[in-house]
Amino acid sequence: MAIVRKSITFTKQQDFWIKRQIEKGDYTNDSEYLRDLVRRDQAEQQKLDELRAALQEGLDSGISDKTVQEIWKEAEERHSQNNE
Repeated sequence: MAIVRKSITFTKQQDFWIKRQIEKGDYTNDSEYLRDLVRRDQAEQQKLDELRAALQEGLDSGISDKTVQEIWKEAEERHSQNNE
């Protein structure tokens, strides 16, 4: 994996926050902290993209002729199968 060096600027308050996370032992340096933030942001964006896709799929599928009870039962069955 190629590494790219970046120069970024923080406020004093932001710098203090980052240094505090390092002092607490959560991270060993600024770069580790920032890479973790980027990874978490990427994961959250992936979740949002999946949710948007699922919502769009639902909208595109049109109106169902099933009752709410039928839909709920199918959802519960899928949920129980996924948790086995």
